[in-house]
Amino acid sequence: ANQKSNTVSVIDGATNTVISTISVGSDPYGVGVNASTNRIYVANSSSSTVSVIDGATNTVTSTISVGSNPYGVGVNASTNRIYVARFYGGNAVSVIDGATNTVISTISVGNDPLNIGVNSSTNRIYVGNTNSSTVSVIDGAANTVISTVTVNAPQGIGVNSSTNRIYVSNYSYSNTVSVIEDSPSSPPTVTTSSATNVTSSSATLNGT
Repeated sequence: ANQKSNTVSVIDGATNTVISTISVGSDPYGVGVNASTNRIYVANSSSSTVSVIDGATNTVTSTISVGSNPYGVGVNASTNRIYVARFYGGNAVSVIDGATNTVISTISVGNDPLNIGVNSSTNRIYVGNTNSSTVSVIDGAANTVISTVTVNAPQGIGVNSSTNRIYVSNYSYSNTVSVIEDSPSSPPTVTTSSATNVTSSSATLNGT
């Protein structure tokens, strides 16, 4: 994303040349890609919007109002949900439904969330709150913060969905990267109830 011209440059990976320049909102920052739907999401920090680009035509097909100062963008291709961190006082993550291009939830997190990592396998979202020195862990099914991890001045976040480890760069703190190992989700609880409608040849089994 180019902050001076408010555009996104599209590079052909085969030739390493710019093949298109797309106008978006003011001061574009974070970019997220859903390879399954071929949609690209650009956070326009000064416009309080996200531009949705169709990767087949390289055109903006929708502009979504998400609230003040959107910066980082994370995409869960499995659920078609897009997560937008709202920096500089926004202190929230806006959740976009990629099917309808609407904000379906706003989740409060720490101070000045900047970047987002997504584990599509576990449907967990990791938000680096730079000025809280924390990472908020969001359950993508419930759209709620389920854990807060202390990490010095988190900025960039990378997720390895195979190992379930999250890598967080620590801005201006001894040039380090913190590694978070997230615990797997709790196993489901199984409850078996008594059978009903019992006859000589059939019965209704009940359980949760």
